[in-house]
Amino acid sequence: MTTKAGAKTADYDFVLPADRIAQTPAERRDQSRLMVVDRTTGTIEHRRFADLVELIAPGDALVLNTTRVLRARLLGTRDSGAPAEVFLLKPLGDDRFEALVHPGGKLRPGRTVHVTPELEVDILEITKRRTRVVRLRSPLPLDEAIERFGHVPLPPYIARGDEAPDAERYQTVYARESGSVAAPTAGLHFTPELLAALAARGVRRADLLLHVGAGTFKPVETDDPADHVMHEEWYQLGDDAAATLNETRATGGRVWAVGTTSVRTLESTVRDDGSFAAMSGDTRIFIRPPYRFRAVDKLITNFHLPRSTLIMLVAAFAGYDLTMRAYRTALEAGYRFYSYGDAMVIL
Repeated sequence: MTTKAGAKTADYDFVLPADRIAQTPAERRDQSRLMVVDRTTGTIEHRRFADLVELIAPGDALVLNTTRVLRARLLGTRDSGAPAEVFLLKPLGDDRFEALVHPGGKLRPGRTVHVTPELEVDILEITKRRTRVVRLRSPLPLDEAIERFGHVPLPPYIARGDEAPDAERYQTVYARESGSVAAPTAGLHFTPELLAALAARGVRRADLLLHVGAGTFKPVETDDPADHVMHEEWYQLGDDAAATLNETRATGGRVWAVGTTSVRTLESTVRDDGSFAAMSGDTRIFIRPPYRFRAVDKLITNFHLPRSTLIMLVAAFAGYDLTMRAYRTALEAGYRFYSYGDAMVIL
């Protein structure tokens, strides 16, 4: 029996030369390249991200994830003076966090990582998934201590340490609520001027929240995507955003999701009749072909890793064949890939 293209994890493999992985952002956010993919005609067009103002119609809604990236990498030393790292994953309340640690074998419960004299991290316990529960100790408010002494958690495919410009450029210009360990990268291309131009055009805006977890980078390692255990991420769709989206739908407007995080939130909060409900919680939604979208009409996204849940989500939206053709076109046309890379809009 033959399987349909896009049904297996291997179908999402492609070879990406290392020099196509963007190591730094574009000089200006909205001057990144924008591939325009039309699902109806199958055509592919090459533009600049600032041209988005010509593509989104008045009365449509632009959905933005306002999460802010936590300076999650805490670099320090063990009692022996040897280097150690604590990577904060999510707050657990009070002064405790779930975290990844390195070296794992040395950082058992009872050990301490000394980041600075003003910030120390105690290892409390090992979780079932081999992460750690840690306690942060500081005379400063913890948010301030993390912001002052933590490092920007650039993705592993960016082969350098974080630098001063990353503190700004690895955040969206509309980031507000801290809690992500990776940026919702489709949003990195927006500028205040572009957002103002869209608002002046009559484009509605709906803000939501999904805190991006480290699982976003985890490749699908099972042959059948259905066997993959999806990571959970916390989301919130507020009353105002739900009302904006429902008004958009009621007046015939289209919903434009900025990034896969917005898609996951919207598809987790849409009702059977296509309306939206204000709610919050954890989502493990895994969107892959075949999938019937009820919440999203248009998608703005970056170019994603092979064999990732993210490229599968894009294939569910655009269709497998068109998605892989767009990726081949991007490779041929010199697009920059991943977090600091170029963007794609799927109409």
